[in-house]
Amino acid sequence: MPKSKLQKEELLSTLVTRFGQAKSIVFASQDGLTVSASQDLRKKAKAEGVEMMAVKKTILQMALNKSGLTGADISAMSGSLAVAVSDKDEVAPAKVIKDFAKTNEKVALRGGFMNGAVLSLVEVQKIADLPSKQELLAKLVGSLNAPVAGFVNVLAGNLRGLVTVLGAIKNNK
Repeated sequence: MPKSKLQKEELLSTLVTRFGQAKSIVFASQDGLTVSASQDLRKKAKAEGVEMMAVKKTILQMALNKSGLTGADISAMSGSLAVAVSDKDEVAPAKVIKDFAKTNEKVALRGGFMNGAVLSLVEVQKIADLPSKQELLAKLVGSLNAPVAGFVNVLAGNLRGLVTVLGAIKNNK
């Protein structure tokens, strides 16, 4: 945590920049989280392209206001907050925190923003249940590939039938 006024101003500037580029921002309570558990959460988040930060509520509220993100009452959120930010995937921050909270009850979703719109706790939980962008793309490719694969099998079936008939004619002669 920054101590001097200069460090706080640098953190505020960094947060404003991150929030300006973010596709989604998710807030989570982290009261009583051990240092090792916090590091584990950060590693999992980083693997998914999500940046995790522990920020004081006053600095967080100022950064949100300077970024033009209004509507979230940070002071009403209980406990110390962690902020998960992603500029690549809208679902990843909520998914990372929800998955981590399954094994660590000290972490819980509190709310967030997606593409500038404020999200309630219920909305963030619903987003966390959505498949990731990569999973959705894989499903789309599979759906697009299915008719083509079926057509290939139909054509191959006709060829197999022809080979079977020719083999039967050969055996009869």
